[in-house]
Amino acid sequence: MRYKLLGRSGLRVSELALGTMTFGEDWGWGAPHAECLKMFNAFSEAGGNFIDTSVNYTNGTSEKFVGEFIAPDRHRYVVATKYTLRDGNTNRQDPNAGGNARKNLVRSVEKSLRSLQTDYIDLYYLHAWDGMTPIEEVMRALDDLVQSGKVLYIGISDTPAWVIAKANMLAELRGWTRFVAAQLPYSLADRSPERDLLPMACADELAVAAWGVLGGGVLTGKYRQPGAVTRYSGSSERRMQLADQIAALASEIGCTPSQLAIAWVQQRPWHGAPIIPILGARSLAQLQDNLGSLNVHLTPEQIGELDALSPIQLGFPHDFLAGSEVRSLIFGDTFPLTDNYRTS
Repeated sequence: MRYKLLGRSGLRVSELALGTMTFGEDWGWGAPHAECLKMFNAFSEAGGNFIDTSVNYTNGTSEKFVGEFIAPDRHRYVVATKYTLRDGNTNRQDPNAGGNARKNLVRSVEKSLRSLQTDYIDLYYLHAWDGMTPIEEVMRALDDLVQSGKVLYIGISDTPAWVIAKANMLAELRGWTRFVAAQLPYSLADRSPERDLLPMACADELAVAAWGVLGGGVLTGKYRQPGAVTRYSGSSERRMQLADQIAALASEIGCTPSQLAIAWVQQRPWHGAPIIPILGARSLAQLQDNLGSLNVHLTPEQIGELDALSPIQLGFPHDFLAGSEVRSLIFGDTFPLTDNYRTS
C-alpha cells in the first residue's frame, strides 16, 4: 500500500480506503462481527490506514465495530465518518434529526465520538446536501468543530459541484476551515462525475474518495451467474455487456474483473487529483480480491481501451466550449497553439 496526501493537507492516507457500510447485519445484508474483524485486519496488514464509516451505517453498528477495532492503535488510523442521514434508531417524527443544520451536526458528532471510542475524528464529512441549510451555517459549524479539536479535517459527499466550490470559497474568504476531500460515486459504469465534480475537485485541490467503484457489484460479473438477483435497479443490459467486456480484458491482463475496475478508478489520470477507491466488501474473500488491485498496473493504452468501453458525453457547455469552432472564435489564428481546454 502506498500513501497519498488528502487534498490540500499534510494528512497521509492509504491509496485504498476500507468502506464499512457492510459492518453489521442490521440492514439485512451486511457482515457479522467476526467477518468484519477479519476484513479490518487484512486491510491493516496490507498497509491500509484510511477507514470510512458514517453515523447512520447499519444503524450505528458500523461505527461501534470500527471503534472497537481501532482502539488498540487509534492514532495509526485515519477515520472518516459522516453526518446528515438518519439511522434506524432515530425518531422519524423529529424534523431536526437529519439534515445539515448545526443542531443535527452537533448531535451526530457527539454520537460518533461515543461509538468510535475516540476524542477526535480525523475526517468529518457532510454526507449529502439537503438543499435547505445555508452554506454559511454549515461551514461555520464545521469550523467550530475543527477549532474545538473534535474534528481535524472536513470533507463533503454527494453534493453538487457548485455548492462545494461556493462553500470552499466562502471558507477561504472568512478564514474558516475548507474541505480537503469530496466523496462521490465513480466507476466504469458511471462516469458522470467527469462532467463537473472531478474538474471541480482538480481546481479546488480536493482528494476524491470514490464509492460504487464496482457499479453495485455489476462490474464483477457475478450477476451473469444463473439465478443471480441484483440489489440495485441500475443493472441494465448495457451494464451487463460492459461487465462482459471488462471480464474479457481482465482475462487478457491476468487479473479479476473487480481488480481491473478498481485499478481503472485509481490509476486513471485526472490532472493531479488523487482518486481513492473505497472498498466495500461483505467477506474476507471479497476484500482480498479487491486488495489484489494493488498489483494491477495499467498502461495508458489499457486505460484508453477501458475508457472506450464506457464512453461519456460531457454535454453542454463542455462539448460546446471544447469545439474547434468556438475555440477559434475565442483565440483566432492562435487556436492550434492554445488548445488546452480540459475535457477529461
